[in-house]
Amino acid sequence: MTIDTYIHKAAEGEPGGPLFFVFHGTGADENQFLGLGRELMPTATVIAPRGDVSEHGAARYFRRTGEGVYDMDDLARATRKMTEFVRAHVEHKKPSAVVGLGYSNGANILASVLFAAPDLFDKAVMMHPLIPFEPQVDGSLAGTQILITAGQRDPICPPALTQKLEADLRKLGADVELLWHEGGHEIRQAEILSAEAFLSAAPARRRGEADER
Repeated sequence: MTIDTYIHKAAEGEPGGPLFFVFHGTGADENQFLGLGRELMPTATVIAPRGDVSEHGAARYFRRTGEGVYDMDDLARATRKMTEFVRAHVEHKKPSAVVGLGYSNGANILASVLFAAPDLFDKAVMMHPLIPFEPQVDGSLAGTQILITAGQRDPICPPALTQKLEADLRKLGADVELLWHEGGHEIRQAEILSAEAFLSAAPARRRGEADER
């Protein structure tokens, strides 16, 4: 796999700075969060891949057979492909940290990559994820910082599944924050502000790097 496996856009940051992958929701594209990524992490190189699956013309990262019912074979395919795409960019850029942000379907592919490659991301923001399956992880997410944002009245992502995802991530060793708002599946300003604070609180650094200070 190469850095061009997915159609994508990139906003260059400082050499050697963080790599920030942003994953759109169903029906959007690589433009949805490119600007937001730059605002949230001004020094990072932002990479925004477009989902390679079309659902009645709406771009997604993997197929589903119904609302909340995933084609697990295609999810496995998409997870392998996205993991290799991210790794190719990491090898190309040699970043100080690898960070991800995804919304809805974008949050789901980000979560699936975290499960498949727990050493890959240092920080991740998952907005309104829906993980209706039991995570299978080879390794540990210890050292990974994760922010989940969700709506208490989200008709697509039931709060119980959000709470289960939080618990599963904690069992896997991740440092997890969970932010609720009183609405549904929409992104609210409180989520953006929380993501900004989360991403700027303590600059992420590649896990396993020696502290040279």
